[in-house]
Amino acid sequence: MTVTDQATRPAVVSIHDVPANRRRGGDIRTLLSPATVGAKSGFLGTLTLAPGEVVTEHWHPYSEEFLYCVSGSITARLDGEHTTLPAEHGLLIPIGMRHRIVNDGDETAFLVFHLSPLAPRPDLGHVDTEPLPQS
Repeated sequence: MTVTDQATRPAVVSIHDVPANRRRGGDIRTLLSPATVGAKSGFLGTLTLAPGEVVTEHWHPYSEEFLYCVSGSITARLDGEHTTLPAEHGLLIPIGMRHRIVNDGDETAFLVFHLSPLAPRPDLGHVDTEPLPQS
């Protein structure tokens, strides 16, 4: 099935069908996106963070980020302010807000995220503001 075909048909994608992206930290998997299913308005994925792991600070010039914590708990640093996001809670990160995600708890955190609208090109979607810490 081509991306053009995918854009007009329902699609089911497993976290096991896509590779982990660890460039910003954690295990980020983008399931539903223009590249995977031909999505036109945004993308959805999962984030798994082990205790002590972080997603480095960045911001989105075109997209809001919707973050839902399924299990565990994380701390989000949002423009310098710390916000706890426990299991079964959601967080809206507005366009242009710097954010960093830390699992400072004792159990692995599992989250679902959605970003919308899409940036004009994928390389314009994220602006990194700190390097990934060396392990």
